[in-house]
Amino acid sequence: MANKETLAEQTTENQALEQNQAPGFGIEKLYVKDLSLELPNAPQIFTERDAPQIGIEISNSASKIDEGIYEVILTITVTSKIAEKTAFLIEVAQAGIFQVRNVPEENLEIIFSITCPNILFPYAREVVSDLSVRAGFPPVVLSPINFEALYAQQKQQQAQDEASKTTH
Repeated sequence: MANKETLAEQTTENQALEQNQAPGFGIEKLYVKDLSLELPNAPQIFTERDAPQIGIEISNSASKIDEGIYEVILTITVTSKIAEKTAFLIEVAQAGIFQVRNVPEENLEIIFSITCPNILFPYAREVVSDLSVRAGFPPVVLSPINFEALYAQQKQQQAQDEASKTTH
């Protein structure tokens, strides 16, 4: 009987160790870290009849908070210009705290550049749309972004930059 209990305890301990060493990913919290809306040419801009030109900039960053806990920030800046005048400027820093455990160091960049932004983007997109309407303009509905393609493009650009540095 004692052998069965010992075997069961060892099996339970082995399963616990395997679970502790298995890769894990989880969302701890999602929040707006920073938010800005500027209408530098209001109220005159509302009299303009030209179609607005929309510019979008996107960036992301990640920082370690604790062992296996990271903050990832997706920053989206939307600038609307009408007749060369800035109608509005929206900047949202949508952040998330993510638990990433037992993932090889070389895979963290992929998680922070693709997985986390894919989670954060819909929230940031909603904030941008809501703020543009609250500012008195039509909603700005951002198209979905392929963060995997962006990451691949960045890696390709880095490789080209490195290659040009070594040839000069």
